[in-house]
Amino acid sequence: MENTEVDKTNCKIIKEGQAEILVLEKNVFYNPVQEFNRDLSVAVLNLFAKEKHQELTDKENKKSSTIEKDEKENLQEQPESQNGIRILEALSATGLRSIRYAKEVPHVKQIIANDISEKAVESIKKNILHNKVENLITPSHEDATMVMYESRKNRFDAVDLDPYGCPSIFLDGAVQSVSNGGLLLVTATDMAVLAGNSPETCYVKYGAVSLKSKCCHEMALRILLQHISSHAGRYGRYIVPQLSISVDFYIRVFVRVYSGQIKCKNNTSNLGMIYQCKGCESMTTQPLGIKKGNAYRLPTGPPVDQICKYCKNHKHHIGGPIWLGQLHDKLFVQSLVDSIDDMKLGTQKRLEGVLNVVLEELDTPLYYALDRVMSIVRCDTPAMVKFRSALLNAGYQVSYSHANKISIKTDAPNDIIWDIVRAWEKLHPAKRDRLEKTSAALGILETESTKEISFDLHPLANPESRKMHLSRFQLNPTANWGPGARSTTMIDSNTVLSKTKKNQNKNFNKRERNNSNEKQEIENISTDDFQPSKKEKIDNII
Repeated sequence: MENTEVDKTNCKIIKEGQAEILVLEKNVFYNPVQEFNRDLSVAVLNLFAKEKHQELTDKENKKSSTIEKDEKENLQEQPESQNGIRILEALSATGLRSIRYAKEVPHVKQIIANDISEKAVESIKKNILHNKVENLITPSHEDATMVMYESRKNRFDAVDLDPYGCPSIFLDGAVQSVSNGGLLLVTATDMAVLAGNSPETCYVKYGAVSLKSKCCHEMALRILLQHISSHAGRYGRYIVPQLSISVDFYIRVFVRVYSGQIKCKNNTSNLGMIYQCKGCESMTTQPLGIKKGNAYRLPTGPPVDQICKYCKNHKHHIGGPIWLGQLHDKLFVQSLVDSIDDMKLGTQKRLEGVLNVVLEELDTPLYYALDRVMSIVRCDTPAMVKFRSALLNAGYQVSYSHANKISIKTDAPNDIIWDIVRAWEKLHPAKRDRLEKTSAALGILETESTKEISFDLHPLANPESRKMHLSRFQLNPTANWGPGARSTTMIDSNTVLSKTKKNQNKNFNKRERNNSNEKQEIENISTDDFQPSKKEKIDNII
């Protein structure tokens, strides 16, 4: 790419992090509300790049003992980026993300900023020159899938996929083009599909049936992870989630991809189905396989009766398969929390809050929402600290989920949860005479409890992140907060007419054609058609 001066006339300059982008084309996609997404990606890649650099340094130190002194000096004189990481941003749009990686992530050797839109690539080139990072970023005007397929022999250390909507069509190439131990960063914004509004569409796109539930955001994460795992497994590869986040209107996962046929077999125990009662919404999971030692066995099931044993009157919906393994690597997240203090990020306070809640999360799959649990039995909702205390006093663990501020994530079985609900209902009675005989509420409340429940305040009921007043669950900062409109930039603007231009005068031309046809029909009518009938003659006479 030629190093020429950039014409900034009539340009709008947008600053984010250490990067600046020039916006000339209105239709090139830029979404300012995803700054948190980009800040988090910068922080994760920062930590990943340092780890990879340390690994390479350790290898070089071992080799250096066998090379001569002159060769050592030559090795030390090489630029730092010589042994850095290679990053692919497959769907780059303005190039902002790639530019931020180049300026804010250390030990970077090369970044490919790709986009299928010609106008977007022109914007990327201008922004690269404006930010003076042409030595690190190479613009690419290709189909993202082809770029990844063509890189299977010379793989990238990190592949970033941030599409508008579903990332499924890119995953097959992504899991093949990332190096062994490399990092895959994937975003999905089609939350309506993942959250259970269209389970049949979810199966088509992700190979899993989604369920409507208050824990839909975590279920969305687990559906996406199982989908990535499924793609990786076809090529003898497996994933290790580092961080899985559901915020705002999208989900974002960071996974390491490794090669290993034997460990791929663990996928059956990491994946499973979910049974959700239609009445009380109690959830039960069942893995697709069980690993005992080095042996793999099939599970027996189903794990639920035909009729829910908690509410006595309803059957179950079946969803999945979903990822049942861990969502986060807690050591990685802790390192991330420790490292962001040294970074100057626009959403740093929110990052600290969300990541601290992630650190507190239990590894148990899914969660319940307190308000929904109590609404099922038509009872007043207790304070969160009281419900958490009851679980802790009963000998179980409990945490929030970063995806829901009134979530109950616990290792307690469903029996204990409903025992707590019944104990609270005795203190704050529901109007049972208004409940239908076949309702889930009456079925639960009339069941005998199995454990004594105490609502005495437990010292661990109030989590540290709440005591520290961290920004854990951010409210929407502006009106119409969302993913924005899809980019309308055409793939080939020289040969493809825009939809607006193609539809110009469409209705007018249609009316003209109709008027012309009517005129022709009138001209074709013979004079005999106007001869009065016998009845008309009589009427005229009368």
